[in-house]
Amino acid sequence: MKQIFTVSQINSYIRRIFDSDYALRKIFLKGEISNCKYHSSGHIYFTLKDERSTIRCVMFATDRPKGLHFQMENGQMVVVQGNISVFERDGAYQLYAKEIELSGAGELYIRYEKLKQELLQLGYFDFEKKKPLPPYPESIGIVTALTGAAIEDIKSIAARRNPFVQLYLFPAKVQGEGAAESIARGIRYFDKSGVDLIIIGRGGGSIEDLWAFNERIVADSIYEAETPVISGTGHEVDMTIADYCADVRAATPSAACELAIPDVYSIIQQFDRYGDELDGRMQYRMQEYRQRLLDARRLLDARHPGTKLLRQKMLCQSLGERLHQSMDTRIREARHRMHLQAERLHGLSPTARLTGGYVFAQDKEGHPVASVDQLEFHRTFQLIFSDGEAEVSPVSVTKRRDDSFRTEDGQGGADISTEQKEE
Repeated sequence: MKQIFTVSQINSYIRRIFDSDYALRKIFLKGEISNCKYHSSGHIYFTLKDERSTIRCVMFATDRPKGLHFQMENGQMVVVQGNISVFERDGAYQLYAKEIELSGAGELYIRYEKLKQELLQLGYFDFEKKKPLPPYPESIGIVTALTGAAIEDIKSIAARRNPFVQLYLFPAKVQGEGAAESIARGIRYFDKSGVDLIIIGRGGGSIEDLWAFNERIVADSIYEAETPVISGTGHEVDMTIADYCADVRAATPSAACELAIPDVYSIIQQFDRYGDELDGRMQYRMQEYRQRLLDARRLLDARHPGTKLLRQKMLCQSLGERLHQSMDTRIREARHRMHLQAERLHGLSPTARLTGGYVFAQDKEGHPVASVDQLEFHRTFQLIFSDGEAEVSPVSVTKRRDDSFRTEDGQGGADISTEQKEE
């Protein structure tokens, strides 16, 4: 009967073999760091490699205080002391690092820094030479692998943001031998074809996977292109030479697509908001101008000569009416006073007494006869009555004085009676 094992049993058995091997309990390995990641837990995951092979490594947070005294970066050449064992869950062996020491810069890192400094001196990275991205591109050339997550993400994002943009793919080799030449050919092809924008990139990977984007031929093709280029290599930590040379750098191909293609639907909504806002402002401004026009019209009507003339006419009419009323009142008052004065004057008039039986005597010359001494026989004088005159001649003249007669000074006269008769 054959014996059947589970995967866990086999992985556990292999781990015990590794752990029982004295040579693997404490071993020193020299290699170049790649895919270095600092985890939030404090652990460090990285790959150690040489020209032919790679091995996965991990340093736990508890070993870092004593075993690591520098910041690990990709491309560094290091010597790692630790033990090799099997991670049973994945069935993969790896190096559990206890101490890590620098052993000089890695070959790829040296080449990278040398080319970077050379291109920097030549002005490949100058910001002034960066070309602006077109705000609303109609056609975009994409240089990436025919299959993979990068092109699928770009297609999905482009369809969501603006389905009217035309996408053209140059299926380039993005990793391995000949990848740099393939990427450069794609850039030059789209630069001559007249697209509005070029996107280059891939879906991430180690520094070795991305090394094609660190080659001089790719940098030259980007720098010489007249079409704006966006680089999205999908590597958050390090920047490739293509990232430095490109007009715009994106963290991933998806981010590059979002930078290249504006969201047409949000633009339409923004235009709608602008239209509503513009309509509201126009309505408000029109209402303001209408009110100003009405105010100006009222002011113009108020300052119109005809309006002023009518107002002056009304004022003159009002003043005339007041003047007439005042004059009528004054005339009535004057007439009333004159009537009173006339009555008083009439009461003092000599002729007024004639109506009571009195008469007024005067000689022919019109002089009043105030005394009998002025009378002469056979000499006529006039008696004036209230309703006429009579010429008379005295027949008898008697001069009399008694106490009943008083002079103007109030003194009584003597009682003298003198009678004259005609002989």
